[in-house]
Amino acid sequence: MFEKITTFIGEVKSELRKATWPWDPDPKARGFKKYKELVDSTVVVLIAITLLAGFVAVSDVLLMNAIQLISKFFAG
Repeated sequence: MFEKITTFIGEVKSELRKATWPWDPDPKARGFKKYKELVDSTVVVLIAITLLAGFVAVSDVLLMNAIQLISKFFAG
């Protein structure tokens, strides 16, 4: 059982070394420069979420008004 665990951990470490990480691997990079890609990606995600939330909110208001108008028309 311990052999399987150590094999698994070794494979995980090997795969993690192959991954690209969203920060600068240069040890001389400090502060904002080190995490520029990470910050840029986070900003893009936040903008996308805001735009999607706005679209959903506007769609909700428009559909709600349309349904109210239709129900008033048929209700008399």
